[in-house]
Amino acid sequence: MPELKILSGNQIIKILTKFGFSIERQKGSHVKLQRTVDGSRQTLTIPRHQELDKGTIKAIYNQARQYVAEGELKKHFYA
Repeated sequence: MPELKILSGNQIIKILTKFGFSIERQKGSHVKLQRTVDGSRQTLTIPRHQELDKGTIKAIYNQARQYVAEGELKKHFYA
């Protein structure tokens, strides 16, 4: 099984912008990303920390899978 990469909040934000998400706002160290698809607003919140825990990265990955095909997303999150 491939191993989850250790990523920073900025790296995850960069990955998700490739899929059409853009920064909606930031409060403290958390950034809210949004995109609209077929009139439906899709939102993800990403902590902008230097290094995220594996559990946090996995949770973000699982949330993003609701909006982005797993095959496209997996290569960015797993080694």
